[in-house]
Amino acid sequence: MVVARLAAEAEQARWHGLFVWDHLRWREPVRAAADPWITLAAVATATGRLRFGPMVTPLARRRPAKVARETVTLDRLGGGRLILGVGLGSDRFGQELSLTGEELDDRVRGRMLDEALAVLAGAWSGEPVRHRGAHYTVDGMRFLPRPAQPGGIPVWSAGFPGNRAPLRRAARLDGYFPVNLEHPEQLAAAVDTITELRRAAGRDPAEPYDVAVELPAGTDPTPWRLAGATWWLAAFPPEAISIDAVRGVLRDGPA
Repeated sequence: MVVARLAAEAEQARWHGLFVWDHLRWREPVRAAADPWITLAAVATATGRLRFGPMVTPLARRRPAKVARETVTLDRLGGGRLILGVGLGSDRFGQELSLTGEELDDRVRGRMLDEALAVLAGAWSGEPVRHRGAHYTVDGMRFLPRPAQPGGIPVWSAGFPGNRAPLRRAARLDGYFPVNLEHPEQLAAAVDTITELRRAAGRDPAEPYDVAVELPAGTDPTPWRLAGATWWLAAFPPEAISIDAVRGVLRDGPA
């Protein structure tokens, strides 16, 4: 598979991670899309150090019990390298929600996302999960084995930087993935809000926390690092991507 070969080349060039989108469909002229979980399984077996994951998966259109099995299997397959990116998803890029009968109300999908995250946390603990919510039920089922990572699989939450609800969700998790950033000042404000929310919740300020920004390949990440970013994801537009262009960026190495 092309992505698995690119992942191996990225690892050889000392990149730290490879992340894929989770979309069923994209707007024209893009027509072909790969399943992220099968793609990531290929990445896991083709590499030995690279972190990987979906960035991001819209949990509201996936069954959390199934995602629990998929994520643990991937994490163990890769020896503890999975990072799970989650978000609400959107219908505007390819109508993938409306065309498949999924929930279109952002607030409802937000509640579904939070409930799914609770199911995942329980499943990853290895203890019996007893969850009866508005959207999902798991009645005493135990999910084994547990993830390979001792502290569990890191979860990064996506969201628009100006929206408070995604920031509150991200503050409860392990990382934040802001979307549609326009300038570093937006990121700095979001990071300040998350830091304050975590402090108010009694979280240790020295506890590791990731902030991943998606920027066009070739962008100087320095202003974003100063604004609080810990990861820079080199973005490739799906409408105008080529393997040669990706390989060129990989050969240049991470910033």
